[in-house]
Formats: sequence, C-alpha cells, structure tokens
Amino acid sequence: MKWTAQDMPVQDGRVFVITGANSGIGLEAARALAAAGARVVVACRDIAKGRNAVAGLDGHFDVRRLDLADLASVRAFAGELEGDVDVLIDNAGVMAVPRAKTADGFELQLGTNHLGHFALAGLLLPRIRDRVVTIASQAHRTGRINFGDLQSERRYQRWIAYGQSKLANLLFMMELQRRLTAAGSPLRSVAAHPGYSATNLQSHTQSFQDQIMGVFNHVIAQSAAMGALPTLYAATADVPGGAYAGPDGLFEQRGHPKLVDMSGAAKDPDAARRLWEVSEELTGVSYDFGKSGRSRSAARSSSD
Repeated sequence: MKWTAQDMPVQDGRVFVITGANSGIGLEAARALAAAGARVVVACRDIAKGRNAVAGLDGHFDVRRLDLADLASVRAFAGELEGDVDVLIDNAGVMAVPRAKTADGFELQLGTNHLGHFALAGLLLPRIRDRVVTIASQAHRTGRINFGDLQSERRYQRWIAYGQSKLANLLFMMELQRRLTAAGSPLRSVAAHPGYSATNLQSHTQSFQDQIMGVFNHVIAQSAAMGALPTLYAATADVPGGAYAGPDGLFEQRGHPKLVDMSGAAKDPDAARRLWEVSEELTGVSYDFGKSGRSRSAARSSSD
C-alpha cells in the first residue's frame, strides 16, 4: 500500500508549527494538515507572502513572522506564540547560496538550516506535546561537519556548506532523540526528506546550476505535493523516535513515503554530541530535559 495524505489520522484540535510554510513542500504540508483539521502556524519571514499563500485554502492558519537567520526573531517568535504545540516541523531552508552571514554572524546556510532551528526547537520544547520533525536532504550524504572551520571562513564552497548544514540537521535530530530518551520523555524527534521535488528552493542558488535545476524541475522532479508526503508521514504516522522518512522510488528521488536509512556520518553520536554543544554555545539556547520520567523540558536563552 502506498501512503498518501488521505491516510493521515484526523488532526482536529492539534497545532502544527511549520517554518517556511509559505511555499514549496512546507505550504503543501500546511494545506494537507489544515484540511485534516489541524491549526497550522505558518512561520515565515514575509507576513504578506505567507498570508497570500494560504488565502483561499480550507482550514485554520495563523501566519507569524520568523526569520531563522536572526536569533532575535527566533526568540520573539517563540515568546509571542501562545499555547502548546503538538508538532514542530523544521522545514525552512536555503540551498547553495553565495557566501553570506546571518544577523548573528553565522554562515548563512548553517545559520538558517541548523542553528536557527536548533534555537527554535529549544525555546519551544517546553510546549511541544508530540514530536519535532526535521527536514533534511539527500545532500546530507555528501556533508561533513568541519569543526575546524564550521562557519566556512577559510574556504567556502556553496554545495559543501549546504551538505554540512543538512548533515547537521540529522545529527541534531538523532541527538535530540537520544536526550529525550535519556530523560524518559515521550516526545519524539524524527526527520524526513522530500527527494527531488519541484520547489522554489533551487531558485536561490544564484548560479548556472539554477538554470539546469529549472529544467530538471519540469522534466525529472516530482511535485511539491508529493515531496511533502514524507514530511506528513513523519509528522503524523506512528513512527519511532529517530525515524527518517523519504520517497520509496529509485535512489529515494521520488515516490510515496517510507522509512529510509541515513549515512553513517549522520549516526555518529560523538559528532552529534559535539555539534550540540557547539550549537548551544553559538545560539545561547540550552535544553533542560528535567529529571523525571516525563520530560519537564525547558530552554534558557542567554538573552534572558
């Protein structure tokens, strides 16, 4: 049986926060979840674009400003969001862009794709009731965490930096699950990747590869709606903590969602622990999982 959005359980009364939900697979996931009865918080940099994206869609949407490349914006979003959250979907990202820095001086891809989401998950964790879903990529297989030059200051190659950021996503997902398990928490940390899906992510690489990807988007890539299925599967199906969902087709490039494997580097607990500690130091956000069987998670911001 091929899993589709119609196989999702009813989501009435559940709250999902999706970063970057104003376009691409994030928007398609938001559309499907809202249609299933969820309240979806659309977290994006441009409020007007977010509202325009969900205008006319069925369901309950709450558009909020969030710039993952600015830790002040991440803290403001977390502080202003009311109530509990069932599922946080860390979906937003940038891919293979020219070298740039975030508002806090981080290399843009690592800062947006990993560090911004690390801070957001930590700040929201006390209110998350079910799971954190991290959206990764097959590009994680080419990634290596260069702790000696994490911000690519000595040498920057856009695709190498992108692979590093996507590997960081999976190392974070796995380490979060290890820490949740150690704390006796019922929360789950899982991940998904969309395969090769036609979205506007490829339109920001600002390179000749843009043009090639534009052609591939029309010829090879699957639709954003299909690309969103692994996200929906990871976010709503009864999958174990540490699970990774992706398409079931050849080389996981397209198809319906199933549980897939990740690279050996993504399973390295020592690298994951080291990256976690560095991420706490860089963002000023630390996770406190409490001491009881049920997680009493809290996150502290250095700005407090």
